[in-house]
Amino acid sequence: MIDVPLSVLDLAPVAGNGSAGEALRHTTELARRTEELGYRRFWVAEHHNMPAIASSAPAVLLAHLAAHTTTIRLGSGGVMLPNHAPLVVAEQFGTLEALHPGRIDLGIGRAPGTDQVTALALRRSMEGLSAEHFPRELADLMNYFSGAEPGPITATPGRGQSPAVWLLGSSGFSAQLAGLLGLPFSFAHHFSAQNTLPALQLYRQSFRPSQWLERPYAMVAVNAVCAETDERAQWLAGPAGLSFLRLRSGRPEPLATPEEAAAYPYSELEREFVAQRREGQATGSPETVARQLGALLERTGADELMLTTMVYDVADRVRSFELIAERVAGGLRRNG
Repeated sequence: MIDVPLSVLDLAPVAGNGSAGEALRHTTELARRTEELGYRRFWVAEHHNMPAIASSAPAVLLAHLAAHTTTIRLGSGGVMLPNHAPLVVAEQFGTLEALHPGRIDLGIGRAPGTDQVTALALRRSMEGLSAEHFPRELADLMNYFSGAEPGPITATPGRGQSPAVWLLGSSGFSAQLAGLLGLPFSFAHHFSAQNTLPALQLYRQSFRPSQWLERPYAMVAVNAVCAETDERAQWLAGPAGLSFLRLRSGRPEPLATPEEAAAYPYSELEREFVAQRREGQATGSPETVARQLGALLERTGADELMLTTMVYDVADRVRSFELIAERVAGGLRRNG
């Protein structure tokens, strides 16, 4: 049996009575604490036009986090490549790697991380809304780091200063591409649980050894809320379910309080939607979370788990990661 590393994905949630600045300060506090607790990596997301999420500029936020930590790996979960010119991403993450060598991960996704109107504002043309150019853009990005194709453009910093590149996904496309390229793969189980097993199987079947990896390496991102009791954990998880419901309904808002989430007049269909979103995730006491994460490892054979915790109060967020580090992590194993 092999120990399974645990990592963190943070969205910098904005509380209903708070500000983006406060959310980012809380993310900084969480990065420092999870480093102390021994988590392997701390990633931040790229989302746009979402009032509940302050993580919209990963490279900027990662530079700040790197200046406030010393050992934990830092990365993007992820940079939505179609939103950016590959040269800009190479220069940004080349700069981060030059400043903090050996600590930077570049997780790449092909989704917009937002709605179509906002995606158009980011990409500036209707043609840019298509993801069909993603493989070419990814190849360009990798070449800027390696200098594999000599040409008139050199990414500085960038060339010779490559972060660890990951592909992210919630379906089979990126899973297969990651396998064919021999890259590590992170699957978004936290919002696409029904696709987890097929995508991981496709990744492993498609995998070709490369200069980066000799064998497949799969990380699974999972929602995790841990508290002293199952009842309190479920209560703390309420705002995240309501936030996702509002987002899918086209009316995103800052994160509600647990009291507001509990009092919300859910329809039967809405209750089913929130309940389905929690299936396969980890919410409860340390004993319950250990059992749920253990079952996820057994189903997926993941090499690493990345936990994302969306709760209203930063103290509860920090405490969740403390409980998992202290009372759950030591018992998580997978077959070697």
